[in-house]
Amino acid sequence: MFKRFYSVFKNSFANMENLVAVCQLTATNNKEVNYYVCEKLIRDAENAGAKMIFLPEAFDYIESDRTKALDLAESINGPLIEKYKMLASSLKVWLSLGGFHEEFSETKLKNTHIVINHRGKIVATYHKLHLYDVDIPSENIQTLESSIIEPGNEIIPPVQTPIGNVGLGICYDVRFSQMALMLTENGAQILTYPSAFFFGTGAHHWELLLRSRAIETQCYVIAAAQFGSHNATRKSWGHSMVVDPLGTIIAQCSDKPGFILAQIDLSLVTRVRQSMPIENHKRYDVYSKMLFPISCNEIIQDSLEFPFGSSIVKGLQIFYKTRLSFAFTNIKCVLPGHVLVAPNRVVAKMTELSSDEVQDLFLAVQKVQKVIEKVHVTNSSTIVIQDGQDAGQTIKHVHVHIIPRKVGDLLVNDDIYRRLQNEKNCTNSRRSDVEMKHETMMLRSYFK
Repeated sequence: MFKRFYSVFKNSFANMENLVAVCQLTATNNKEVNYYVCEKLIRDAENAGAKMIFLPEAFDYIESDRTKALDLAESINGPLIEKYKMLASSLKVWLSLGGFHEEFSETKLKNTHIVINHRGKIVATYHKLHLYDVDIPSENIQTLESSIIEPGNEIIPPVQTPIGNVGLGICYDVRFSQMALMLTENGAQILTYPSAFFFGTGAHHWELLLRSRAIETQCYVIAAAQFGSHNATRKSWGHSMVVDPLGTIIAQCSDKPGFILAQIDLSLVTRVRQSMPIENHKRYDVYSKMLFPISCNEIIQDSLEFPFGSSIVKGLQIFYKTRLSFAFTNIKCVLPGHVLVAPNRVVAKMTELSSDEVQDLFLAVQKVQKVIEKVHVTNSSTIVIQDGQDAGQTIKHVHVHIIPRKVGDLLVNDDIYRRLQNEKNCTNSRRSDVEMKHETMMLRSYFK
């Protein structure tokens, strides 16, 4: 294995075409000066042969005063970004503008990563997801990024560029491996984390974080960084860096303004992933259990009541509960063993559920179905959702019917749907709390 990896690394510089430049600067609250610094770096980098040039977070300005920071912000269609678009077009280079202070509201900004192509067109915008908030009064530490930044709400697909598929992050995002892995699973070959990393944490974590993201995703990692003292209260770590898919630092800035050049060899990404095919070895069948931990081993208080549309479900009816869903015994069963699974949130239609709720709901349905079929000694079930009044829904809360089926349980198999349609008028007697609790306790034992 070690010989194989050495061979992979030895050939990593065979392709000398995809050259990137990663810039480092010390931004202040003077936007005009900051632009001229960035413009010179970009022109020099293009002259050195770079196809794509990366600027750090807050390349436009760094201002410690909240009111002034809001006043300095611009629209993405404003004059500053227009100048960068014209610069990219005139030099025929791609630009990664690592963290632009974008106007959002009277009290908030967005931290926006912008990618501009060689024609001067914006091809991608990403809004920083993870915001750094910490408040430790005893140590006189308070940083509340969310007090001025509106967080993003999505991970955007990797951007197709001349150097490869680039996944976009910003600074603090580097600490969240889940995001890096999701970008990789969606085709990223390169991850980029433009940053203004605090000096203290940067000294301890910066290199380790970047190399870790590279190793676990088998991607190149590009991190343009701010460095030095921006004002009396803010100092950044710097050390702009490029790390290859083996976790090796192939370029790094020193403690001064400038840029580094690095070759992006996509064949190295392929070879590393072939040598260590971790994507093929992932156990999603197990991970899903961890992503949606169940609470069935916890005590479900029978005295509690859970909303179910305009009705309630008693705790004594609930035999299985996940982070976002719950399963419960039915007051009136159209056939023996008829149970229901519903999202915790009161939602009338499937279309109103979030993707997490949909996934959790159907994982719960699958698990409950297995237990119900085992209990009732069958290998067949009818699983039904009546989504809307015209589909037979009588309670405005998404719910899934799970009904174990056996040969001959109905003379006409499809009569099950007529029974569900008339469930409210079902002639079967309403079950008592004692009967439902007895069934609940029996079913709970299967989920321990």
